[in-house]
This record gives sequence, C-alpha cells and structure tokens, in this order.
Amino acid sequence: MKAVRYIETGRPPEIVDIPKPEPGPGQIRIRVAGAGVCHSDLHVLDEGIGVAGPFTLGHENTGWIDALGQGVEGWREGDPVAVYGPWGCGRCHTCQQSAENYCENHASIPTFGGGLGSDGGMAEYMIVPSPRLLVPLGKLDPVSAAPLSDAALTPYHAIKAALPLLTPEASVVVVGIGGLGHMAVQLLQALTPARLIAGDIDDSKLAHARELGVKHTVNTRDGKAAAEEIAAFTGARGATVALDFVGAQATMDLCKQVVGRASRLTVVGLGGGTLAYAANSPPYGCEVSIPYWGSRPELMEVIALAQEGRIRADVEVFPLEQAVDVYDRLRHGRIRGRAVLKP
Repeated sequence: MKAVRYIETGRPPEIVDIPKPEPGPGQIRIRVAGAGVCHSDLHVLDEGIGVAGPFTLGHENTGWIDALGQGVEGWREGDPVAVYGPWGCGRCHTCQQSAENYCENHASIPTFGGGLGSDGGMAEYMIVPSPRLLVPLGKLDPVSAAPLSDAALTPYHAIKAALPLLTPEASVVVVGIGGLGHMAVQLLQALTPARLIAGDIDDSKLAHARELGVKHTVNTRDGKAAAEEIAAFTGARGATVALDFVGAQATMDLCKQVVGRASRLTVVGLGGGTLAYAANSPPYGCEVSIPYWGSRPELMEVIALAQEGRIRADVEVFPLEQAVDVYDRLRHGRIRGRAVLKP
C-alpha cells in the first residue's frame, strides 16, 4: 500500500510502498478515510521528535474499522471512527482519566502516537493499538471529520479550561486563523457569549474568520498598531483570554500586551517564541497556560458539536499522492482551514 513516510530529520516526506499491516491481539486495523495535514508535521520533518524514522506520518485520522485483533470487543468491522491521537501508557493516573495527552510516562514511550513515532494515517490502512483510542463518528462524513481529532480537539481543550473567564462582558483574542484557529473561533461562538476578536497577518485568513461569523478582526503584522486596535476594542479591562495558535515571538509579545489583569494567556502554537516575565508583565493575576492536545472525552464532545452542526472543519481534500506538494503549500501558508489527504 502507498504511505507518506518520515525518513529522517531535514528530509522531505516520501511516498513509498509498504506492506498492508495486520492487527495483533487487542489491536484494530483502520481503513483510512482521511488524514489531516498538521503544521506540527513540519516540526517533525524539520527538527525531528527524538524518534528515529522511518514511520508513516498522519496523527489526525478517521476511517472505518477494517479488522479486529484477537480479544477486541464492542466494535464491528465497518464502524466509522475517529482515532484519538495521543497514545499514552494507558495505566498512569492521567491515562486512567482518558487524558493520555498528559501521560505521566510519556518520556519512556518511544512512539507517542500514530504519525508521531508509530505508523500514522497517511496510508490506506493503519493499526490502532487499543480500542480505547477510538471514538465513534456516527453519521459524520469521515473525510471532512478528520481534523476534529486535533485541529478542533486542541483548541477545545484550551477553551474549555478558560470557560469560567469567558463571560458576556469579557473579550477573547484568537491569534492565528489557520487549521486550529479557524476551529477555535467556531468553538468560542458555540460555547461562550464572550466578545471575540480574531488576528492574523494574512488578510485572506481574516476574511475566512469573518465568513465564520467573527465580527471583529485585526491584521497583526504591525504588532504595535494591532495592540492599539485590540486595546480600543477591549477597553481598560484588556483581553480576558488570549489564545496564541502561532507561538512565534511576535504573537506571544502581542498577547502579553493585550491581556489585562486576572486574565489567561494560552500558548498553543509551536512557533519558537519565548514568553518573558517581569513585574506586572504579563499583568498581575494573569495565568499562563501551555495546553497540549486534549482528552478522549473531550474528543467525544467535539464530535457531538460537529454532529449538531455547531462546528465544521473547512477542509481542502487532496489525494495521498499529492502529499509532498501539500506540505509545501502548508509551509507557505497556502492552505485554507485544514488540508486532508484521502487515500
């Protein structure tokens, strides 16, 4: 079967033929419907993750159960499913809470998930090591639902933690309206009454935010001007919550400038920035959060929101054979919403 493989750090992905995998005891084989193309994959390709290649990329996956390994119960061949992406030990305290994204033994697990050391979903088939890592999709289209398992789950996890602050008179700033950010603005509108402002350096991304119902947008290319514009919107209180889906120095600096006291600054993006602290900077009472992915119950909640039509991933679907070009488009900011590879 065809698969998109990470070979080694600094080398582009390659599309190669590998054997169709067979599920072992307790495992499940998925016939892949769609695999989301995540910006994190570029970090894997460019910087590595401490796990030697090769392995198949794709940590944002949906499909249909194709074969059940010995001892697997409660699932049937043909069931449409989303794959919960972070694969922990399954035994520690956080894993027992279905929060494998915060597995206590992550450092000793050489393959933290499909597409992140284990073979992922950018192939015709993939192996999921345990049925605990599956969530039913119901009647959702599996191809367009693929981004729910990361591009929606990750911002949902970050937003859910901030919900007590997101009251009707509060303001929330979302910086970066890409794969995760375009889901974040939908989630905020579905879950909270807070006043929302979306920021990005790309006017087409801001136009996308307005299409999704965001009334207030700001181009953040000029950080000083953007901070002034956001301050005019939020008033003396400042932003109650700032969500940085870029994580570059410029975006982190901007978020630090616009949050007010008793606020929350959440950095999700992996853009390489550093958040410096000094007295009252970030302001007093500001909580800084560095969330990672989300829990399996939260993925179930995200899927429920999608089933009710409250959120929808905006996807561009490409055949698996175009993976190398798709990664190049992603690198240069030429993907609207989320790219999905379809075997």
